[in-house]
Amino acid sequence: MTVQELLKKCQAEKTAVLATNFYNFETLTAVMKAASKVQAPVMLQLTRSSIDYMGLKVAVRMARQAIEDYGVQGCIHLDHGPSVELVQRCLDEGFESVMIDASEKPFEENVETTCKVVEMAKPYKASVEAELGYVAKLGQEQGGGFTTPEDAARFVQATGVDALAVAIGSAHGFYKLPPHLDIPRLAAIHAATPVCLVLHGSSGIPHDQVREAIANGIVKVNLATEIKDTFMRALKTVLTETNEIDLRKVFPKAVDPVVDLLCEKYRMVGTAAI
Repeated sequence: MTVQELLKKCQAEKTAVLATNFYNFETLTAVMKAASKVQAPVMLQLTRSSIDYMGLKVAVRMARQAIEDYGVQGCIHLDHGPSVELVQRCLDEGFESVMIDASEKPFEENVETTCKVVEMAKPYKASVEAELGYVAKLGQEQGGGFTTPEDAARFVQATGVDALAVAIGSAHGFYKLPPHLDIPRLAAIHAATPVCLVLHGSSGIPHDQVREAIANGIVKVNLATEIKDTFMRALKTVLTETNEIDLRKVFPKAVDPVVDLLCEKYRMVGTAAI
């Protein structure tokens, strides 16, 4: 099943793919253990910073081997690709899905850049995601710049993009104020275009809001911050309780809480089989 077929299946069933970032062997292991436990498909996401940290070939080979070893349906996705050049590198490494993020550029420049990536991806049969509107990144002020149904319809028509991340009140990183998704706006965007819609910044959003978003058109839910936070909190606790220096004994103890978190999230989006 291709990424686009999976997203369309979720669209028809009013479920969503949980797209999870990983940062090292342990966080990758946590994702795979959770997905295997609940029998959910995985979309393993890599950002530029994670690629710089692990190395593109190493990260991809780790992910491919993990998908094979755990026997789950899975794919690799470039999250927030900042340049056409990085997108090309990822396509050459076999990514089934790529995101080009030109959302901070003017509308026409976003369209132009996204069109380039859509054409680049065609020979690879890879899915392309873009972003429209203002979804605050780490360190940026939250609020404002929401996606409009009219702009979404124009953007999709102009680019032919497969998936669109929309700004409806979510943000990357930790929330300074309780998040509140604009569900009526999302419903209007969904009515204006048949494209697969994506929710970025799901960490910290109450499950009922995420489920309501899925019921109104979201088919891909990104999760990153809570994975890092849960792992690091658990690791810090373990380190205060032991003098063990063998990281092969210490790190695995921080994996289990992430597995528990992810099992809940897979059930939240509706793709967990058990």
